[in-house]
Amino acid sequence: MSDLQAEGYRCQWAGQDALNVAYHDQDWGRPVRSESGLFEALTLEGAQAGLSWLTILRKRDGYRELFSGFDPEQVAAYGEGDVERMLQDPRIVRHRGKIEATINNARQILRLREQESGFVDLVWASVNHKPKVNHRKSLAELPAQTPVSSALSKTLKQHGFRFVGPTTCYAFMQAAGLVNDHETRCFCHPNNADG
Repeated sequence: MSDLQAEGYRCQWAGQDALNVAYHDQDWGRPVRSESGLFEALTLEGAQAGLSWLTILRKRDGYRELFSGFDPEQVAAYGEGDVERMLQDPRIVRHRGKIEATINNARQILRLREQESGFVDLVWASVNHKPKVNHRKSLAELPAQTPVSSALSKTLKQHGFRFVGPTTCYAFMQAAGLVNDHETRCFCHPNNADG
C-alpha cells in the first residue's frame, strides 16, 4: 500500500461508499484487454445512462449472472423470451432498449471476430493500443466526451453497436483503462504508483 493510499487520497468521485471505493481502487482506469471484460464495461456504461454509477455497481453481479458472464456467444443467442425474463428481474436495469442493445452488441462482437481485427483490437485502436494518461487535478476537469470518444462512438455505430454515444464511450474508455483519468493526487494515478 502506497503512502498516498494509506492517507486515503482518492479521486473525488469515489466518495465514501465501500462499493464505489473498491471499484475506484481495483477497476476504474485499469486496462482491460479481454473481449468479455470490454463487453461488460461497454454494457454497464450503456446501462448507466440516466442513472447513478452506484446504482449500476450494485447491480453488477446481477448483470454478470443474467448476461452469462458477458460471454458474447451465449448472449448473442438470447431471444425475445430472454428479454422478457430480464425485464422482470430487479437485479439489472429493466429497460428494454438497454437489454436489447446488449444482445445486439454481443452479435456485433461475433461479427467482428470474423474480421481480421476483432472487438478488442477495434476498441484499443482508438488510442493506438496504449492507454492515454491524463493529468487532471480535479473532478471538474473531467470532460463528458472527447474527440477520441466521439470517433470511437462513430466507429462502433458503423459496426452496428447501440447505446454507444460519445459520452457513454468516454465513460467506457475511462472504465476500461483506455484513458487514465485518475486525479494527479490520487494514489491510482500512474505517477503515484509504487515501484
